[in-house]
Amino acid sequence: MQNNIRHEMSHNMEHRMRHTHGLLPNTGIIAQKASALHIRARSLSDSMKLGSSRSFYKGRGIDFSGVREYMRADDVRSIDWNVTARMGKPFVKMFEEERELIVFLIVDFSSSMDSGEEYRARLKTAAEAAACLLFASLHNASPVGCVLFDGEILFSAEPKSGKDYAMLLFSKLNSLPPRRVEGTALSQALRGSAKLLKNRSLVFVISDFRCAGYEDNLAALALKHEVVAVQIGSKSDEELPSCGGLPFADTESGKTAVLPTSSRTFKREWKDFHKRRKERLHSLFIRRGVCPLNITAGEDPLPVLIDFFSSGKRGL
Repeated sequence: MQNNIRHEMSHNMEHRMRHTHGLLPNTGIIAQKASALHIRARSLSDSMKLGSSRSFYKGRGIDFSGVREYMRADDVRSIDWNVTARMGKPFVKMFEEERELIVFLIVDFSSSMDSGEEYRARLKTAAEAAACLLFASLHNASPVGCVLFDGEILFSAEPKSGKDYAMLLFSKLNSLPPRRVEGTALSQALRGSAKLLKNRSLVFVISDFRCAGYEDNLAALALKHEVVAVQIGSKSDEELPSCGGLPFADTESGKTAVLPTSSRTFKREWKDFHKRRKERLHSLFIRRGVCPLNITAGEDPLPVLIDFFSSGKRGL
């Protein structure tokens, strides 16, 4: 049955992708990778349940809902030994809370995300990280919703379950708006998400956080929900190539300047500035009750997310 679902998902995805301009270049590769994400996301979804819902639903009633085969990253304490003995292979107990984990994605499509080692590297990495979480939620049968924004709110959808709904969200994640609005609506996206979410949820804010004025709305969201701030960084934040005088533009404000990238002093100050900024963000997130997670543009976000949940690094 799972193979049929994966085949149907891949077929539906490929059909939809023919009608949208994707962040990822090749339609066939996108469909194939999306199917692989569904398979590989099983370990991510288990990590989500092990790492999040045990504390996330603390104090609530737990209703037994059935068993399923043991998978890597499952807690051995959840093994149903009676069923395991009868079936000859390990099975684990499932509880009602595992199906109630609501996942919500807030994804930054603003102009500052169009930078990195290659054009749109941050955007691609952010979209792929969100897709990993989306497919893991689908495997969990968890309701999932999202808000996408650049200088304004591009798309918003309340959490719902179902394959067709997940495919709709995936198609939105994989496409860029026909026009781009300068600036960033991060603060508005956080405020709107707080109003949209009726029940306690696991919220991922995926952004480079290159703006100000969002801190209070982030803190307000974290008061009622478990929030993970996924900061998409870049190797160029730490070290610039030596290219002489190079024109730079602030995509949010439109300001430009020529920077001496071959200067050792400038390169050191550039590195120190971004190091301090990263430390300030980390401190800000911790103070506001938000769990920080760093992903570098261009790297595969899936193993980073799996490690994040399975190793207990959330620190909440």
